[in-house]
Formats: sequence, C-alpha cells, structure tokens
Amino acid sequence: MRLNSFLSSCGIASRRKSEIIILSGRVQINGKIILMPFYDVNLDEDLVTVDGKKISLPEKFLYYVMNKPVGYVCAASDKYDPVILELLPADKNNTRLYPVGRLDKDSEGLIIITNDGKFTQSILHPSANIKKEYEALLDRPIDEKKLSVWKRGFKIEDGRIIKPLSLKIIRREPQNQWVSVEIVEGMKREVRLMAKNAGFIVTRLIRRRIGHMILKNLKAGDFIDLSISDLQYKIFSGGSV
Repeated sequence: MRLNSFLSSCGIASRRKSEIIILSGRVQINGKIILMPFYDVNLDEDLVTVDGKKISLPEKFLYYVMNKPVGYVCAASDKYDPVILELLPADKNNTRLYPVGRLDKDSEGLIIITNDGKFTQSILHPSANIKKEYEALLDRPIDEKKLSVWKRGFKIEDGRIIKPLSLKIIRREPQNQWVSVEIVEGMKREVRLMAKNAGFIVTRLIRRRIGHMILKNLKAGDFIDLSISDLQYKIFSGGSV
C-alpha cells in the first residue's frame, strides 16, 4: 500500500494532508525518514511511525452468532472449563474475540461473539433496551397462581426488584413445565433466580431471542459470521439464524 494511502487508512489524515506530513519528515519506516508519499509499505513487515508513535491499520472487526451448547463458558479463557471460542475454527479463533454478554455454563442458545467494543457497548448499554427471550424448562408444572406470583417479581437481598417483562407458558411437552421469559438482561443468572424465588428449579435454559433476532436454524455449537449491517438488522428489525 502506498504510504499516503496507508496513513489515511490509519486515520492520521486525508491522503492529501498525509503527503504534507510525509514531506515534512515526520514519518519513519523501520527507523528511517521517508519523504516519498508513494513509497510502498509492506503491511506485514514494515514498522511505520509518525512523530515517533507507531501506527497500524485498524483491526478488522468480526461478528459471529453462535448457538452456545451446554458445558461451555462464555469467556475468552478459563482455567477449568472449555470456552465458546474453542468452537471457532483455528483461523477464526482470534484471541481478541470475546462474547457479548453471558450465558452460564449450564445454559444454551444465542450468543454474539465479536472484537468490536463500540458495537458491544451499543448492545449491552441499558439505553439500548435490547430485550432477550429465554425458554426455561422447570422441574415441575407451573399453574396460573404461581405464574402470577412470578410476574409480580421478587425483592432480592440487595433490595432490588427483579421481574420479567413477560412470562407465559409454552405449549410443549412436558406440559406446563416450559415457560417463555422475556427480560432486559442486566443481572447474572436472572431467570434462574426468579424461578428459584417462585419455587422452581430451571433444568434447561435456552436463550431464544436477542432483540428481534431469533434462534431457529443453528444447531448446538454451530455459528455463522455476519456483517455488522446484517447483524444489526436482525437484532433491531428481525431475522433468524
């Protein structure tokens, strides 16, 4: 890549202004001042500095959506358990990737993996109001009375009230043991904690939806890579994976 284009791609200045920076002697390549705007930069080997500070091309942002299987931890690394990054092929397993939010080891379903911090904050920040839907299998049938109690919410030890945005029984075997729980995620193991306060144990927990993006086709452990525009469209407008 030509030096002036390289500086522009790194966000230093426009190509025209980058030429002025180069001609003023502020740019070095491998310790030598370069005064040629069209000098060919080797992207794999050359060390480029401007005013003594190393510069490089912006990191390529990657976006994956996975159906997390049970038994894996949502982390970049873990001393004791396998992590979801290990499910990515070696050429995609970039150590800078990380999960957006969490699903505990015993839970499954939709998880986003990326290296784009700005995107991550846009999804996780409370102002985004991204709703999540979970399907929970309870250890025993739930009736309308218990459902009403759960809907009203519970006061926990720190004084906060936790309650679902919506809660309904799913018509699936075993009958009256599957429920759909919608929340704006912000608390660790929130669905399991609500179920416990209602007198139930969650024996299986699946995150079915993030925003308007629904898990339909991906099998456990499978993933797809998306562009940021496709991912945002599925989350905010609707789409399945």
